[in-house]
Amino acid sequence: MAEAYIIDAVRTPVGKKGGGLSTVHSADLGAHVIKALMLRTGVDPGAVEDVIFGCCDTIGSQSGDIARTCWLAAGLPEHVPGVTIDRQCGSSQQSVHFAAQGVMSGTSDLIVAGGVQNMSAIPISSAMTCAQPLGFPDPFSGSKGWVARYGAGEVSQFRGAEMIAEKWDITREDMEAFALESHQRAIRAIDGGRFANEIAPFGDVRSDECPRRDTSREKMAKLKTLLPDGRLTAAVSSQISDGASAMLIASERAVKTHGLTPRARVHHISVRADDPLYMLTAPIPATRHALQKAGMKISDIAAVEINEAFAPVVLAWEKELHPDMATVNPNGGAIALGHPIGATGTRLMTTLLNELERSGGRYGLQTMCEGGGQANVTILERL
Repeated sequence: MAEAYIIDAVRTPVGKKGGGLSTVHSADLGAHVIKALMLRTGVDPGAVEDVIFGCCDTIGSQSGDIARTCWLAAGLPEHVPGVTIDRQCGSSQQSVHFAAQGVMSGTSDLIVAGGVQNMSAIPISSAMTCAQPLGFPDPFSGSKGWVARYGAGEVSQFRGAEMIAEKWDITREDMEAFALESHQRAIRAIDGGRFANEIAPFGDVRSDECPRRDTSREKMAKLKTLLPDGRLTAAVSSQISDGASAMLIASERAVKTHGLTPRARVHHISVRADDPLYMLTAPIPATRHALQKAGMKISDIAAVEINEAFAPVVLAWEKELHPDMATVNPNGGAIALGHPIGATGTRLMTTLLNELERSGGRYGLQTMCEGGGQANVTILERL
């Protein structure tokens, strides 16, 4: 089978809500990482055959096929097309999968994959709420097929996270301990320069803004729960944030033609789904499926990036997969670093790639929960 290679990967710092990236147009955020990627790889931009970008809530500054707009805003050749995809939180991870499939099928040789999201400017779920005046309160009400199958109850990530915490008996204290560790790992990574190779500073924003240096278990314990009888608080949830990330995916032919040096090989790609009401549990069956198809065990994986949408997502996955948690999100996760939803997939993969190189590990696995009860899994092999 033909191979798909990652030539390079770059991301913006992740900006906090209302922070240093909040007033930047989404197209300019995406353009920034694309320009940085072209500069780092030295590849001829005219040789790129497609730009595949993930983005959710594609209205306002994110409407009109943001992938195409980002490329043009970067001042790059007009003949290169772009397409925007939405697999919810996994959108840019899916962009890598589509890019890899294009390369492995032989129909493409050089593709930019990535994602962008400005959640400060376009609040989460804006694509849903903007249609409420048109008579659509949410994506499910009014669908006879949906209601017949799943009922008319609430469908939300918050409900799903609470249900997971209850089903897997994950206490508030368990979640707060995990959240604090996420912040501590992220701060150690920032202070140790671990993100330096992956970040393209944007103006005065040179490092991730979200980690909280002054947080503690005592402070977390004082927060109100999201629901009156719930376990979750804001402290154990991913942070609203802004950012962009991009990777260059190449075929073996492109590697030879352009004189490129791959950093990793895409070893496995797959996506699976689970109960859409629990919504956030799919990383469990998706990881099992991926490891089985790849003929691997969790112990074969040197580093894992699993998105910290909420602490119970990772803690339930831990209870089912039994990984060495020292290898899971070793540089912190979305609870500390933020979750610019359309960009997080390739942000995680960029961090995973750099962690494999730092640690000398061979294989890295990435997975993340997604709306609709879905989860992508990517296994990379460091070269």
